[in-house]
Amino acid sequence: MSKQRFVMKCGGSTLAALPDVFFEDLRSLQERGVEPVIVHGGGPAINETLGKLGIESRFVNGLRVTDEATLDVVEMVLAGRINKEIVRKLQQNGAKSLGLSGTDGKLIVAKPVANADEIGHVGDVFGVNAELVEGVIGLGYLPVIAPIGIDESGQRYNINADTAAGAVASALGVETMIVVTDVPGIMRTVNGEKQVLPVVTFADIEEMIASGEIYGGMIPKVRAAMSCLHGEVKEVRIVDGAAERVLSRALTEGDIGTRIVRA
Repeated sequence: MSKQRFVMKCGGSTLAALPDVFFEDLRSLQERGVEPVIVHGGGPAINETLGKLGIESRFVNGLRVTDEATLDVVEMVLAGRINKEIVRKLQQNGAKSLGLSGTDGKLIVAKPVANADEIGHVGDVFGVNAELVEGVIGLGYLPVIAPIGIDESGQRYNINADTAAGAVASALGVETMIVVTDVPGIMRTVNGEKQVLPVVTFADIEEMIASGEIYGGMIPKVRAAMSCLHGEVKEVRIVDGAAERVLSRALTEGDIGTRIVRA
């Protein structure tokens, strides 16, 4: 197999629940010369920790309203707990990995989103330090990245994990990005039955958002997947992490999940 690189985005709760065979598949890909990069989220764990601390979780269009107190918790949970849980799990399964936050080495340079006055310290990605990621890969480690951004003044930002993953994928020039979820793909109801769509275009997605078939937390997921499709990224594949040999199949056989393409 030729050198192949892909960026995988996964929610922290999804990753924690994945069976060992998922990680074995990841390790076998690494052994075959494939270079994975993981960008993770952790919404449910953040909600749980905020709840324990008595801080209210609020969302606007699927994005977390992030004041300074919330930001402390987001960073603690994502860069502290979840990032290291993933690294431990990978290492238990024989995959060498190294955890990073977007603030490390200014890996993810951010700027405030357009409606920052409404949602606080939420960032858009302005730049990615691809050299740092390349360096980690070059040492033989699988980079695991927590989506916290930083700007030139040192202000931290909460970055949507899908948005961060898309930006990392584009900066690394990868052709394939895989979004690992707990759903088999983008579903459409046909004759009363939900079916996985093998391929969807931007136009299909907009139509399904307008009709309400794609709703709630799935909207930022697919929108972010769409925003990854620039530069070298040719397709984004949404898959169910619990499916057998899911990564190998997504990369080599292509018979799983939903492919999102421009047109």
